[in-house]
Amino acid sequence: MAESVPVSSDIPAGESKILPVEAETIKQRVEEVVQWVDSLEHKLTEVENFYSTIAVSNSSPRHVVEIRKVQQEAARREAVAAKRMHDLMRQFGTIFRQITQHKCAWPFMHPVDVESLGLDDYYEVIDEPMDFSTIKNQMEAKDGTGYKHVMQIYADMRLVFENAMKYNEDASDVYSMAKTLLQKFEEKWAHFLPKVQEEEKIREEEEKQAAMEALLAKEASHTKTTRDLSNEICNVNDELEKLRNVVVGRCRKITSEEKRNIGFALLKLSTDELQKVLGIVAQADPRFQTRAEEVTIEMDVLDEPTLWRLKFFVKDALENAKKKEETIRTKQNNEVSNKRNAVNKLAERRTKRTCL
Repeated sequence: MAESVPVSSDIPAGESKILPVEAETIKQRVEEVVQWVDSLEHKLTEVENFYSTIAVSNSSPRHVVEIRKVQQEAARREAVAAKRMHDLMRQFGTIFRQITQHKCAWPFMHPVDVESLGLDDYYEVIDEPMDFSTIKNQMEAKDGTGYKHVMQIYADMRLVFENAMKYNEDASDVYSMAKTLLQKFEEKWAHFLPKVQEEEKIREEEEKQAAMEALLAKEASHTKTTRDLSNEICNVNDELEKLRNVVVGRCRKITSEEKRNIGFALLKLSTDELQKVLGIVAQADPRFQTRAEEVTIEMDVLDEPTLWRLKFFVKDALENAKKKEETIRTKQNNEVSNKRNAVNKLAERRTKRTCL
């Protein structure tokens, strides 16, 4: 039976009643559907990536939250948090006034006058100069350039004293005054710190809540995308079914001889190709058992679309196999030719040596 297996030329592409103009229209529509499918695959990948990365507890309530509502709530929450922080900084102002009004505060009220004092190495020692007047201006700024968090003020206050203690000698008056003020400042800050920590805790909880709401909103958006994708996929299937019916309706019937040729051609296919053949048959008949130990394909009971799909599949498979064999044969011939040339060259060299 293997000798009667047809080569690719024995399985013609088939005759069609489709006119050139109509064929071009169908081809164009197929290309549009292919682009449509590519778009759906891209959307589907986005949804799959989202659901593969989220980590929301199954016990968490899942509410559909509109993105606009989430954004509005985030803006409101941020405004409330900014007001709370503004109140904290206003309260910190009491500490600032107590420190700046201390009798030891006068050396730190304004930027160090490097030129007048002849401190040529000041900027080599101090990377970031700071003073009380600069802090006060930042605290009172109304143009949005001021402090956003009370911890920023705290850091600059410490910087004033640390700079003074870093640049001046331990036995100097300025060093002693800076050390005294730093100690008093830290004592007052220790009483104020619980308020800051409470605000940080509130901020952390609000950020968690905002992240959860944003995730739920995004999930709701992807849920809608998934539903839309499902509808579009159904529409694609309907469109492909229409195109298939149009093409099959214009094509002639598969003859009994062609069915036999298809059956013979199956004997030439690889295991992977045969598995694809079973998949084609299973698409037409869901009851078809592709995993059975022994599978029988009855050509006479297959519908026309399936027969045509099998016809073109085995045709392409045999042509590809033939091209592969030709490539291997050409490679083998080239290797033989190269070896022959090498032998001839070696023989020529030996002949020349003999003549010499």
